[in-house]
Order: sequence, then C-alpha cells, then structure tokens
Amino acid sequence: MEICTPITDEVIQSLNVGDMIYISGNIFCGRDAVLPRIVCGESNVDLQGSVIFHTAVSPAGVGPTSSNKLEIESSIGPLSKMGVRLHLGKGAIHTETVRALEKYNSVYAVIPPVTALLGEKTLEQELVAFPELGMEALYRLKVDRYPAIIAAAHGRSIY
Repeated sequence: MEICTPITDEVIQSLNVGDMIYISGNIFCGRDAVLPRIVCGESNVDLQGSVIFHTAVSPAGVGPTSSNKLEIESSIGPLSKMGVRLHLGKGAIHTETVRALEKYNSVYAVIPPVTALLGEKTLEQELVAFPELGMEALYRLKVDRYPAIIAAAHGRSIY
C-alpha cells in the first residue's frame, strides 16, 4: 500500500498487522536523545499526521534503531497523542505501547535495516530542532517509497 504524508486517520484505520507499506513525503527522524524533549514540549514542530522514524541521521545514512529502548518506547504513546500516526523502527514493543497506539489511532511499523536502500530513497534532509544533539537531533527527511511492515495496529502485534 502506498502512503503519503501527512497521514489521515482513515489511512491508519485501513492498515492491518502484516501489511507491506511504502511511505513517501516528509518524515521526522529522532531517537533516545530528542524524542523525550519533544514529548516535554520543547519543540513547536507540528506532528499532526506525521511519521517518526526511530533513527539518527549521519553521513553514513539512516537505519532503524531499537524502538523498545526506554526513552523511545516511552515516547510512543505521548507522540501518538500529539498527532504522530506512524512510528518506524525495529524490534518488539510492549503490550502497553500497543494499547497506546490503538487509543490514539496510530500504528507501529518495522523497517528493514537496509541503509543503502534507504539512502537511495531519501530525497532531502533538513535539521529541524536541537542542533546541539548532532546526528541525534530532530531531522525532517523527504522520502520516496520507504518500505515498512505494519507490526502493531488496532491492539494487535506481530510479536
């Protein structure tokens, strides 16, 4: 299924665990250092209908980090409440997090650790907030057909 950002609630409702998706448009990138700061309101970035990719942005490219790290997983519910509709990462997430996704009409998708492929599909990158965090700052990428598999949706998980 082709998905373009911003993502509507109707698109999220149509997704099921195991669906293969391709994401195009603008996505945010953040992980351990930046996501808790966004949750605490330290940024005025509009997250409505957005995608957050659990990754750092470096000259080597982007690749998923483990979404079940405390700082990342504990941000998934609050960020969903703030309007994030799709969280991209890797690994299993806890049942409580799956429930939070359902409550706020969001989903979690795993993305393969294929840095070279993602580099070809990244059209632009821009530093958005927290430059002092270096590669762990909040970035916005413009992407074309990032591949992912829905791993948690509507109270269900593949794990």
